[in-house]
Amino acid sequence: MCREIISTDQAPQAIGTYSQAIKVGNTVYISGQIPLVPETMEVLDGEFSDHVRLVFKNLSAIAKAAGGTLNDFVKVNVFLTDLNNFATVNEVMEEFFTQPYPARAAVQISALPKGVEVEADAVMVLS
Repeated sequence: MCREIISTDQAPQAIGTYSQAIKVGNTVYISGQIPLVPETMEVLDGEFSDHVRLVFKNLSAIAKAAGGTLNDFVKVNVFLTDLNNFATVNEVMEEFFTQPYPARAAVQISALPKGVEVEADAVMVLS
């Protein structure tokens, strides 16, 4: 199995024992992204919807570095500290994705890194 590490300075750098993404064949596994500003590695100051937008911008930057776009996503997992924010996630995702939408899971969890309210990861298949 040949694994290619995907990395870009257009998304937050990996902090710890993981890669931004791993490409195996034509499948790319993108690590969870939180609303970190890539240039500062600080959590974005703003509303929840701004945080969700930055999460998907970061995922998009990694997808681009791997040779794809959000339209190549086949699976997205969204982690929320409050499922009451789920409607906002849907609204923001409509700004980034077109039909057919990727498969998706959204789960509420007790906490996320740096105290953020949202994280998302993805699986992408390249043509």
